[in-house]
Amino acid sequence: MTGRRRTRSTPRPVLPRPVGATALAAGAVALCASLTAACGVIPGATGGSGDDPVKVMTWAPQDTDATNKPGMPAMARAYAKWINSHGGINGRRLEVLTCNDHNDSVGAAKCARRAATENVVAVVGSYSQFGDSYLAPLEGAGIPYIGGYGVTNDEFTGAMSYPVNGGQPALLAGLGKALAQSCGNVALVRPDSIAGDQLPAMLDAGLKAGGHADAGDQLAADDATEYGGQAEQALRYATEGVTRKGCVVPALGDRTDTFMDSFRRARDDFPAVRTATVLGSVDQTVINTTGGASGPYEGAYITGWYPVASDHRWDPMKKVINEEAFGDNRIDPADAGVQTTWIAYTVLKAVLEKIGEGEVSADTVRRTLNDGLRVSTGGLTPTLHWPYEGKLAVVGFPRLVNADVTLQVVRDGKLVAARQGIGGAHGIADMTSTLENADVP
Repeated sequence: MTGRRRTRSTPRPVLPRPVGATALAAGAVALCASLTAACGVIPGATGGSGDDPVKVMTWAPQDTDATNKPGMPAMARAYAKWINSHGGINGRRLEVLTCNDHNDSVGAAKCARRAATENVVAVVGSYSQFGDSYLAPLEGAGIPYIGGYGVTNDEFTGAMSYPVNGGQPALLAGLGKALAQSCGNVALVRPDSIAGDQLPAMLDAGLKAGGHADAGDQLAADDATEYGGQAEQALRYATEGVTRKGCVVPALGDRTDTFMDSFRRARDDFPAVRTATVLGSVDQTVINTTGGASGPYEGAYITGWYPVASDHRWDPMKKVINEEAFGDNRIDPADAGVQTTWIAYTVLKAVLEKIGEGEVSADTVRRTLNDGLRVSTGGLTPTLHWPYEGKLAVVGFPRLVNADVTLQVVRDGKLVAARQGIGGAHGIADMTSTLENADVP
């Protein structure tokens, strides 16, 4: 959800060997000895034999002044260690390369070009806000992008993108629908960036579905060290001339916590408001560090893509973390990035199992995904598959195939399933119909 504003360049949218062939074969061997590179692994065919590892890449920003997702590449490495310690997939080892895009368009492009140079068969479970920088190099090399975080709309338009969740569109639409019935004025505080420009339409689609007016759109820098002015402006809008308690929705990624520090100091000068946000901007760790039950998130609605971290459906992921990454504090099972990476690698495993003993390459991975493969994620998402165009192609999201969201609430300092509002008792709602009516920029 973060990123600095920039100018967009282009718009989207064996045959049996005869006995007489011995001398010829010997000559071929000699030729290969002198041209090793030419007789090595064919570009794009990593994992072509049972002895070759299947090489993939996972990238995410780390050590930056804005959003950081170190848990995603760490989870990818833990998953590979676990797979390899259990014999690999169809006897093939999994090799994970990682890359830091530094929250920078140049860095994202470098990661994509490295993926092509290294002949990876897929980029899996990654985060980058610069879709227009990395998707073109991947598409040029024919490399599928499986399970991006959903931070930009590019992931839902690229022909080689295979998202596993509904990204920010689904989260904000679900949040808007949940807030429509209980909020007066709604103030959205979001990054002043290309990625941020896409957020208001999604929140407004959910508000409209609930019969509510559009949210006030408050822009903020995504790398600021304080947000006093933005907090006061959001509070002023949320409390002005209303009969129902207003709501403030910060959607600033890692800087949401920074915003809430300023918000907490400013709110005493205004009538009470409710806060709400999306998973990825807030998780249990943030709630704990901001005061738990006495902090600013108590009572806040938070939408996510998946069941809460305490749900038993996450037990297989937690088992892998405990076995292969115990003590690695980069990997938080409650982090939406870690969870997305787990699901993305679940998809990759299903693809490789479908290919079986055949050649594993970027082409065969992509063809398997395109040929109607259906992937079960153990109930963490609906069964995933990627038709040429999904139901949301009409609003510019042809690759968005899972618009489910869960509604969670901070209760007694703990993030738990809300069990009310959108989704009813089971807590899951499909935002497809709501997004069909979104006024996407």
